[in-house]
Amino acid sequence: MKADPGFNNITIVNPLEVKGWNDQLEAEGHDCFFYTSNWARVLSEAYHYDPLYFVAKEGGKISALVPMMGIDSFCTGKRGVSLPFTDYCFPLVGGGVSAEGLFQVIAQHGDSHAWKSIEIRGDSGVANGQPSSRYYSHLLELTPGETAIASGFSNNTRRNIKKAHREGVEVRVCSDEDSMKEFFRLNCLTRKRHGLPPQPYRFFHLIFKNIISENLGLVLLASQGGETVAGALFFHFGGHAIYKFGASDLERKSLRANSLVMWEAIRWYAGRHFKSLCFGKTELQNEGLRRFKSGWGSSEQILKYYVYDLKKEAFVSKNSMVSGWHNHLFEKMPMAVSKLMGRVIYRHVG
Repeated sequence: MKADPGFNNITIVNPLEVKGWNDQLEAEGHDCFFYTSNWARVLSEAYHYDPLYFVAKEGGKISALVPMMGIDSFCTGKRGVSLPFTDYCFPLVGGGVSAEGLFQVIAQHGDSHAWKSIEIRGDSGVANGQPSSRYYSHLLELTPGETAIASGFSNNTRRNIKKAHREGVEVRVCSDEDSMKEFFRLNCLTRKRHGLPPQPYRFFHLIFKNIISENLGLVLLASQGGETVAGALFFHFGGHAIYKFGASDLERKSLRANSLVMWEAIRWYAGRHFKSLCFGKTELQNEGLRRFKSGWGSSEQILKYYVYDLKKEAFVSKNSMVSGWHNHLFEKMPMAVSKLMGRVIYRHVG
């Protein structure tokens, strides 16, 4: 643990070294999954990032928190990111600590460690901070119960669920690593279809080891005639769940298996009295995915990301790395080469 001069009430901690970190979060109502030590361990072990969680406490309780990972890359420079491969990680501010003051501490740390920039995935809370990029976010309330939730589905969503049932699609909730390997197979196909390399299997193995095996997530797989055709990964903590990854076999798209996977996940979480399900972030230009997520009766918000250039001392824009000329390259690339590229690239782009 290190203290920053001038801000004695703010310290930098590594949640992997703090006993009972998750228990304290949950007890105090800080129920964002991405705050947990489990997610920190996945990111740290998969990509060798340095966990730097800026924390203020009041009366022994966490009053302010910005989880960060220090990235040291010869390709993209040294950066602080809250958090890599994370849909959102809203800064927690309170207890007399202002967003500006907390951000100043992070900036001072970044300056002293030669960071190029600071990235916040969620409202920075800093006055006049201009977002670098925007996304859609969708949230479904689960407390009304299964019947009431289903009544809010769009006609198209209902048709898709019925179609999957008619086609004999079956969904199972899994917690074994063979299921994770099967999901990874589908994920590789899906990433190739989108013109992107897959994250390495080690990343998904660590998700299995640190999240699924710790009862903080689910693997759902859909099959027809014994063949897996779609799947999804969900994480959860403190009564809230998030749809993190989805994958499918394009040749079986007409089965609408993805819709049945989502419905079974909603039923699973609602039946266990979870409060909400977040559908994650969606690129503004991806109207198809936006319609899919909106069709479940979810509420839509704009999710803002921020990038602060420490040299310019200003918030700057950042182009999305999801779409571009590289998509055509990866779409045509042999799977073995694409997997190799994924193992090389992702540590630098987090």
